[in-house]
Amino acid sequence: MSKENNKLTRSDELFLKAKAVIPGGIFGHYKYSVGESAPKFFSKAKDSYFWDVDGNKFIDLMCAYGPMILGYNNPVVDKAAQQQYDLGNTVSLASPVMIELAETLVDMVAVADWALFGKNGGDSTSLAIMVARAETGREKIIKINDGYHGVASWMQRNNSPGTIPSDTDEIIDIEWNAIDELERAISENPNQIACFISSPYHHPVLKDNVLPEDQYWQKVESLCRQNGIVLIVDDVRAGFRINLAGSNEAYGFKPDLVCLGKAMGNGYPISALVGADHLKKSAEAVYFTGTQFFNAAPMAAAKATLLELQKIDAVNKMEEFGNNLKSGLVKVAQENQFELVVSGVPTMPYFRLNNVDIKVHNSWIDECLKRGLYMVNYHNHFISATHDKEDLENILEIASDSFSALSKGL
Repeated sequence: MSKENNKLTRSDELFLKAKAVIPGGIFGHYKYSVGESAPKFFSKAKDSYFWDVDGNKFIDLMCAYGPMILGYNNPVVDKAAQQQYDLGNTVSLASPVMIELAETLVDMVAVADWALFGKNGGDSTSLAIMVARAETGREKIIKINDGYHGVASWMQRNNSPGTIPSDTDEIIDIEWNAIDELERAISENPNQIACFISSPYHHPVLKDNVLPEDQYWQKVESLCRQNGIVLIVDDVRAGFRINLAGSNEAYGFKPDLVCLGKAMGNGYPISALVGADHLKKSAEAVYFTGTQFFNAAPMAAAKATLLELQKIDAVNKMEEFGNNLKSGLVKVAQENQFELVVSGVPTMPYFRLNNVDIKVHNSWIDECLKRGLYMVNYHNHFISATHDKEDLENILEIASDSFSALSKGL
């Protein structure tokens, strides 16, 4: 696995071809991964691996930015989806599998009394905001500075192309773990705050990830309850990787709404908003829909994914791998005279080389890519339940060889 991959000639050819018909060739968050040695297009994928169009094999530590949790082309999930495809997928009526999936989520997620479905995590977060506003009759939203909840204009920075300043007029940004700032925002905007939205822990891009301080979430929950503010957890990224009952369960608090997506369908396009019973009428009143929201096959895939995660005790399996990965990478970094900082939870690690220029860190990522380990330089990574001991050994070998090559180049 540690042998350097060949030049990505076919990838480069396709990239040039794509630029002729697609702005930028590769767009959205995928475009930030296109470095010197980065593959650009895949040809196939299986378990914890994918192959690019030049035949190079990669151990994937991005897991499609989170959706892959049971392995690419998981036979259990794909069988459930195919059986539903054979019956019908997008039809003029919803399939009963929608009810089955909702029941599965209500049984599995601690705060869930009901569920609504979409396609992307951004569908869930935008719907959550609308439900909160419908419930409270208020307009303002408190969020964490650098927190990410999708690409809707209310979430983007004021200077983002295509947005206007008024898009974020009702958004109040506060720092993570800063209860005093939350208290101030509430007191300065009495009876105006509809909701507080945050990930269960802070995982911004290009920065160390930060866990909640002791009693942080309990204090947030108390302030929200006292002031009639709907508490929303955006569990799109971390969902089903910290606790199958909801990441909030690991931190001992109860939100009103939980946004889910990514790993929920093991790659099939589906997301969900689940919530407490007292918000059910407001959730029913809000009009938020889409042509593909009722696709039945992704719902069948999601149900199969959730049941399989429970069956194989996926969270504990991923945590064990993540902890071994962290300790192993830190050790091989030290052996090569580098300090690797690993932050966040074990199943979603963020890596950063300490006391070096960012270009050195980027070069290490590039060396790993050359040797068949797929990572990016700006985002947390993801562990899946299909990553195994052999993967770990290969990852550590690649990382060590990459550190060695990096040392020689400095």
